[in-house]
Amino acid sequence: MNGDLFFGLLRCLRPAAKQQAMAHTPNPKQQLQTHHHMIKDLSSNFKDTTVKILLLGTAESGKTTIIKQMRILHINGFTDDERREKIPEIYQNIHDSINQLVMHMGLLGLRFGSCTSERSANYILSLPAEAPEYFNEEYCDHVTTLWNDVGIRACYDRSNEFPLLDSAKYFLDNFARICDVDYIPSTEDILHSRKVTTGITQITFRVPVGSGEQEFRMYDVGGQRDERNKWIQVFEGIQAVLFLISCSEFDQNLREDGNQNRLQEALNLFRAVWQNRFLASAGLIVFLNKYDIMERKIRAGKHIVDYFPDFEDFCKRPQQQQSCFDECDWTKMFIKQKMIDITQEQFKRNSRNLCDFSSAERECYYHFTVATDTRCIRDVFSDVQQMILSENMTMAGSTLF
Repeated sequence: MNGDLFFGLLRCLRPAAKQQAMAHTPNPKQQLQTHHHMIKDLSSNFKDTTVKILLLGTAESGKTTIIKQMRILHINGFTDDERREKIPEIYQNIHDSINQLVMHMGLLGLRFGSCTSERSANYILSLPAEAPEYFNEEYCDHVTTLWNDVGIRACYDRSNEFPLLDSAKYFLDNFARICDVDYIPSTEDILHSRKVTTGITQITFRVPVGSGEQEFRMYDVGGQRDERNKWIQVFEGIQAVLFLISCSEFDQNLREDGNQNRLQEALNLFRAVWQNRFLASAGLIVFLNKYDIMERKIRAGKHIVDYFPDFEDFCKRPQQQQSCFDECDWTKMFIKQKMIDITQEQFKRNSRNLCDFSSAERECYYHFTVATDTRCIRDVFSDVQQMILSENMTMAGSTLF
C-alpha cells in the first residue's frame, strides 16, 4: 500500500512535477550524486509553502477521525485537560447508543430477556435526551444490565435497520472502565468518539522533511446534506482532496433520508466531487474506510448483493477471480470498481459546476483504511512526507540535467 500511495500522492498534489519529470528524467546514478546537495537547497523552500488538503465525504465516513490522527501524530496528541473535555462527548455517545437500542426493541418486534432488563429500559427511556453530567451507580447498573441482555444484543445485530453509531459496541464493551470516577479518556476512546461536524474546521501542522519542515493545512467539513453547500468556501487553493467512503455502510440508510442507501449516497457524492470544476486541478485520493467493520458484518451474515444486485455479475468477471479469495475481498473490490467506473463516465455538461476532462489526464488513487488505526494513518502520512521531498528533488533534478 505504501508504495502505491507514495506514487499516487506524488502525482496528485503537484501535477506539474510529473510533466517536468517526463520532459527530462535523470538516471538513478546522477540522482544519487546530487541527492545530498539538493536536500540542503530544497529544505529552505519548505517553510514557505503549505500543502492544503480537503477532507470530503458523507457524514460518519471518518473525516474528523483523520483530523484527530493528525493531532496525535504531529501535534503531541491530547493533554489530560483536553482528554477530560471529551468526557461529555463520550457520555453522549453512550447515552444515545443505549437509548437507540432500547427504543428499537419494540419497533423490531424483539423482547427483553428478563424483567430486570425491562425495568432498566424504562429507566433509560425516562431520562432526557442529554446524557447525565455524571454516570452515577444507578445509571451504570441499568446500562450494564441492558448491554448484557440477550434481546438488546439481538437488536444490536440488526442495527443496520436504524441509526446507531459505529462506536456503540466499542463504548458499551468498555463501559465499566468509562464508569470509573477517575476516568480519563484514552487516545482510542477519543478516536472512537463522535460529534456531528458543522461548518468548517482546520488543523495546521508541520512535519520534518530532510533538514527542513513542510506545513500541511487540512480542512474538515460537515458531511450531512445540509452542510455541503458550505464546501465551496474552501475549494480555492486546495492541492489534494481526500475523499472518505465508508465500506461498511452498504446495508444502512441515511439519518436524514431513511429511503436512501448510505453507500449509494457516497457514490453519488463522489461523482459530484470528481466532476466539480472548482476541484479540477486538485489531486484526488480515496480512502475506502472502515473495511474492518465491513468484514465483521460479512462474517455475521450480511451480504452486499442484497442491496446492490449487480454484485452478482461483478463476481463473474474472470479478471477479478484471481485477486479475490473470499466475500470480503469481493466486496472491497466491488466498491472500488464502482468508484473507478464513475471516473470513466462521460462528463455531463448541464451544470456550470461541472468540467469536461476528456482532453486532460486525471487519475484517482484508492486505499483501504481504518481511520481509528493510528499505525495505518501514520504509514499513510509518512508516505506523504516522502512524496513532498521526492517530488521537489525530481523537479529540481529536471532542471539540472
